[in-house]
Amino acid sequence: MPIHTNISEIDTKQWQQLVDNSLVASFFQTKECYGFYASLSFLEPFVFGISENDKLAGVICGYIIADGGKIKQFFSQRAIIPGGALLDENISDEALQALLNFTAKTLKNKAIYIEFRNYSDYSKYKTSFKESGFIYYPHLNFHISTFDLETSFSNMKASKRRCVRLSQKEGAEIIEIKESIDLKAYYELLSDLYKRKVKTPLYPYDFFEKLVQLPLGKIFAIRYNSQIIGGSACVCLDNKTIYQWFLCGLDGKYKNVYPSILANWATIEYAARNHFSRFDMMGAGKPDEDYGVRIFKAEFGGTLVEHGRFLCICNKTLYKMGQLYVEKIKK
Repeated sequence: MPIHTNISEIDTKQWQQLVDNSLVASFFQTKECYGFYASLSFLEPFVFGISENDKLAGVICGYIIADGGKIKQFFSQRAIIPGGALLDENISDEALQALLNFTAKTLKNKAIYIEFRNYSDYSKYKTSFKESGFIYYPHLNFHISTFDLETSFSNMKASKRRCVRLSQKEGAEIIEIKESIDLKAYYELLSDLYKRKVKTPLYPYDFFEKLVQLPLGKIFAIRYNSQIIGGSACVCLDNKTIYQWFLCGLDGKYKNVYPSILANWATIEYAARNHFSRFDMMGAGKPDEDYGVRIFKAEFGGTLVEHGRFLCICNKTLYKMGQLYVEKIKK
């Protein structure tokens, strides 16, 4: 079972076949996503793979990132695998554990922790992850079926449908960001939201500038009175799933205009019109914690799922210190 330690060792054709056929495939495990990560100066991408019987059976693609200056980076360096691992349905436990063990061994001196953020059901792989030193913890998400436009709209709560209609009647319009002036306006809104409410680091402007250049990258903005007042940043997996990475809006500022709701609907509408099967809202918090965003997301007609995360702590002391720091800044 050869392990592929970098992108040059992974057969491109087999990689794409695995994306096409895997039941747990996501945009975040594609070669295109790895290329996107590699174009960004503020993170370090990695990709590992394993083959069985001359066939690619698993791929792990992610990045190492840290926040702030040298001291803060020392306490925040982490390895993130968005979407989870890309796995062949018939991958053996032995092959999966070998791939996970290699990942942990390679990254343990580069990151405080390694986290798989699952967007699909990995329940049948829990034992292999546990045997490789990863602990599982619950994390919620919403999946919205987007097979047709009429059903997608009718599945939303009546109050949300009303907000969409009122916003559009008032003159708010949905656009896809193409111009830098619109992108900068969207980024300013998002930056303000992260400073005031989210209170965690936001990716630099460069991330969004390169996101809209991706063939499968989209930012749907809400324009009102010639100004950008909200938007939804997304990436797509072929015509299967559209993933919402970021959402923001100047809610409450304008009478009868609801930019965050309309931006969410813009993503659902695009998915339905372009025959995507699902809109993935990319997270609804931990089950045992109050999370206001979960209430907002619940009203768009999705199904609440609990696919969780797998975590390997490489440095327990720094991990605990990092947790305490995050709790402090959020307070």
